[in-house]
Amino acid sequence: MDTYPKIYDVIVVGAGHAGCEASLAAARLDHPTLVVTVNADHIGEMSCNPAIGGLAKGHLVREIDALGGEMAKNIDATGIQFRRLNTKKGPAVQSSRAQADKEQYRLRMKGVLECQENLDIKQGLVDALIVENGTVRGVITSIQERFLGKAVILTTGTFLKGLIHIGLKNFPAGRMGDPPSNKLSEHLKALGLRIGRLKTGTTPRLDGRTIDYSTLIPQYGDEPPVPFSFETEAITQKQVPCYITYTNEKTHEIIKTGLDRSPLFTGVIKGVGARYCPSIEDKVVRFPDKPRHQVFLEPMGLGTTEVYPNGVPTSLPVDVQLRMIRSIEGLEQAEIVRPGYGIEYDYADPVQLKPSLESKTFQGLFLAGQINGTSGYEEAAGQGIMAGINAVHYVRGEPPIILNRDRAYIGVMIDDLVTKGTQDPYRMFTSRAEYRLLLREDNADLRLRELGHQIGLVSDTVYEKFKKKSEAIERLLALLSAVRLTPRPDVNRTLEGLELGSINQPATLRDILRRPGADLEGIAKFDGRVLSFDNEVAEQATISVKYDGYIRRQMEQVERAKHLEGTKIPDGFDYQFIPGLSNEVKEKFSRIRPISLGQASRISGITPAAVSIIQIYLKKLAGS
Repeated sequence: MDTYPKIYDVIVVGAGHAGCEASLAAARLDHPTLVVTVNADHIGEMSCNPAIGGLAKGHLVREIDALGGEMAKNIDATGIQFRRLNTKKGPAVQSSRAQADKEQYRLRMKGVLECQENLDIKQGLVDALIVENGTVRGVITSIQERFLGKAVILTTGTFLKGLIHIGLKNFPAGRMGDPPSNKLSEHLKALGLRIGRLKTGTTPRLDGRTIDYSTLIPQYGDEPPVPFSFETEAITQKQVPCYITYTNEKTHEIIKTGLDRSPLFTGVIKGVGARYCPSIEDKVVRFPDKPRHQVFLEPMGLGTTEVYPNGVPTSLPVDVQLRMIRSIEGLEQAEIVRPGYGIEYDYADPVQLKPSLESKTFQGLFLAGQINGTSGYEEAAGQGIMAGINAVHYVRGEPPIILNRDRAYIGVMIDDLVTKGTQDPYRMFTSRAEYRLLLREDNADLRLRELGHQIGLVSDTVYEKFKKKSEAIERLLALLSAVRLTPRPDVNRTLEGLELGSINQPATLRDILRRPGADLEGIAKFDGRVLSFDNEVAEQATISVKYDGYIRRQMEQVERAKHLEGTKIPDGFDYQFIPGLSNEVKEKFSRIRPISLGQASRISGITPAAVSIIQIYLKKLAGS
């Protein structure tokens, strides 16, 4: 067995969205890093739909960017349609989404990794970890290469014992065209990790030349397109429309005729599927009264005719897929370039991880992405950057970086995973965040840019630009609070002309801006200086003023929860001898091993009484 002569600080297994962020973070923190991937041509591959962002997912992308990650920059450079979602709703639930040029997205990300200092890329299939006395020391590939490292991050995506299903035919694959990683999965089981089985799927890809767009509904992007990254000045590449069509009753009848050959409905697929992104056959069976389902036709790039029909993921036989597609308006003559398929794969129960994403069992082993039971590029990337940061901190002997639930959606996601686990592919939603008004997409830099700079992923130049923005927001808020209006007739006439009512006592511009329908452009009639600030600054100040009461209320909730989050539970704490706890509660605490009373309180089935018992016991320990 050959041992590679170079010893790395961090080894990343896999180069999907989690692996890219993990390896870039480690390398950018000046630590020699190796990424081992099954196919070096598929770095940053979009295995499913060609898009980044979406509801709640856009929050994750902007948080990754604020911390110094790459995903936002990559989609800004390769996106072909940008849209802001939920713009008629409050700022907490507004998100960004962009269609990507799939090939350009992959190529740019590959180029970023190839040009990154301290980062080596090796093509290989990892079969096993090198473990000595409970500490991971490296990896072994299928051709018996040994790569030694001080920390290892597994970002294996759907490759662990991946099995593709098309009708009743199935074959091993990590994704279409790439081999699975079977031995690594068995190796992890042999090490004692709890391994489960999940399922996801993708749609058939269509030849755009065979689609009749004349009867379909076009959907254009925003003009001008709004970038994801706080560092992108403008989107300059060509933008294109998507198109909307719908399934119909004929489509649903065709799907039903194929259920006897569906791996999902004949019991061939054993893995648990995504609850929030079901296959089209699952939707038809579960919602029999629904006459149609939306199909969103997404171009896969400027240099290809392939189209992704978002909304019809399927593992039905190819002949059924073709009849199903051709029953949809605009797709009557459509040709399938690549069939849709379902894929089963192994994942590791994420409650086996610390909030740092390090294994509780093996020192120096970190897991990120779909191996932790999540779905989606953005969820994977968010875990990836945190795993990369914390692997470096582990190597340095420094405390891990843990984002609390009031700090970031990334923190909400990781806390959910390591505290509650997941039985089906985990997807991020705004409803999962109890402090979502604090965790808006627009203020991700205000929440996390300083931390990114402290960690070392955000440059001084970028940080100085951010500080100027922060200071400008404070200046605008101070100006709004300083300018006072008195209830003179001319003042009230102007207010009434703006449909903002009138005042009968002195009021500041901040008071006026708080009124429904008020904006900076209107109150500029009283002081034109409020329009001297750029759009980002104006937006932040306006949100701060209009939602001040709600924001303060959530801040108070955060403060009340801090005493639980701040009460740490010692590592190795023994729950077995604490009187008053049921055996079930003892088992849950011993299995999950929460790091604080706050985390303990969020474990499913744990009552406030059980948390109080632990709190009392910790106080006794502190006093003894």
